[in-house]
Amino acid sequence: MKKRQILVAWLLAACPFAFAQTYYLENIKVENRSVEKVGKAVKVQMDINLDDLDMKRQHSLKLVPTLVSADGIQQQALEPVLINGKIRDKVTRRQESLGETGWADYDVRLRRKNGQKQSLHYSAEIPFQTWMVNSRMELRGYTTGCASCDEGDENLITGTVLPYEEPRFVMTPVMKPQEETVKRRSEVKTARLQYRQDSHNVLPEYKNNREELAKVQASVDAVKEDKNLTITGIFVTGYASPEATVAYNMELSKRRAQKFTQYVQEQNPELDRNLWHVNWKGEDWDGLRAEVLKHPKLLKIDEVLAIIDGCTGDQDACEEKIKALVPPEIYQRLLNEMYGPLRRNEYRIEYNVRHFDLGEARQLLKSRPEHLSVAEIQKVADSYGRNSDAYREALQIAVRTYPDNLAARNNAALAEIETGHYREAIALLEGTKEGALLNLLGVAYFKNGQRKEAAVAFNKAKEAGYAGAAGNLDMCRKAMELLE
Repeated sequence: MKKRQILVAWLLAACPFAFAQTYYLENIKVENRSVEKVGKAVKVQMDINLDDLDMKRQHSLKLVPTLVSADGIQQQALEPVLINGKIRDKVTRRQESLGETGWADYDVRLRRKNGQKQSLHYSAEIPFQTWMVNSRMELRGYTTGCASCDEGDENLITGTVLPYEEPRFVMTPVMKPQEETVKRRSEVKTARLQYRQDSHNVLPEYKNNREELAKVQASVDAVKEDKNLTITGIFVTGYASPEATVAYNMELSKRRAQKFTQYVQEQNPELDRNLWHVNWKGEDWDGLRAEVLKHPKLLKIDEVLAIIDGCTGDQDACEEKIKALVPPEIYQRLLNEMYGPLRRNEYRIEYNVRHFDLGEARQLLKSRPEHLSVAEIQKVADSYGRNSDAYREALQIAVRTYPDNLAARNNAALAEIETGHYREAIALLEGTKEGALLNLLGVAYFKNGQRKEAAVAFNKAKEAGYAGAAGNLDMCRKAMELLE
């Protein structure tokens, strides 16, 4: 028992502070700290000022700069620094001379000379990881005393590093759609009636004409019987296929258009005759090209298309070139499969739509949105509350109904961005050439994590003359430098 008491007393004499916490970091100053991303690496530099550090002779202090993620989950320790007191320094050097652990394990090391001004410049580099953005740098201290016994751990938080704040992009606010003083609308339909050879008379019982004429009447009735609409004009245009001469086909398309108009007029005697307008175009070579493209397996299709595209003069001569193609089955297929759809009458019904109050507009939004103006749809959307699901749905309907309307597309895309539906916004905006919409596309791309695509969109918006795009592009590029 006496021997044990003597041993304890000896240990206390050798390490009088072995059981007391030692604090050193409060006397260490971190100066000129710099943490920056350079390429794909993070470079850390700082000056560690030891002027106020009074270090016990038998102590070692290991300083470990450590990056800790903002949420505290991830961390990365950097190259440590070793600071030794006078006696510990001698012990460490003796260990090193004997090949044991010592100075050689530390690239940054020094002996503290108490009472003297002393500092060291620290520099380290580690691979960049995204979590390091908005992380903090801690200086962790681990003190050991005699016989390498633990004297306590400390932690000094030096502040946030690699700071990043989401860019506040300039965006066009909600646009006010232009009011329509008169809401003019039109519907274009096609009537493909079957005619006997060289005939222009409308024969309801011939082939499928009864069904085709029923479709025509249904489209007229839909406009005529809607009390919200006022018909302002019915325009009929006749077309013919290329067989026979140009002059003959012009006259044939004229007679068929006139007879078709006369037939529909007789079915609708209450419509003012002054509403009807008849025109004819003869052979439809643009239509022929479109029909040929629907048959990609047509023999020598490239030659057929070349003849069509080069036909800027004598169309009769062009048809003869097509007839002369070998084998003759080429022309036969054209005649049987592709000429038929060209023999048609197109009719366009123009009408005005009355204006609706909010309650009526809400009822029509899903059933007949084409009867509403963009301004009326916007009022419906606003009535549901900004960025609600109903607000977004109403603006989506506006875009589908009026795809070329700038205000409709801008407002719908803006609503999607503001509610975090970035993919939906991108779908609305891809392919646009309008500066304000290209700028919105850049914002949507960026927020969806597609920063390279965002930079391209912002640059296009800048080239298109959108005022805020240059600043947005600059913010995007700076973010890319830090985040990628």
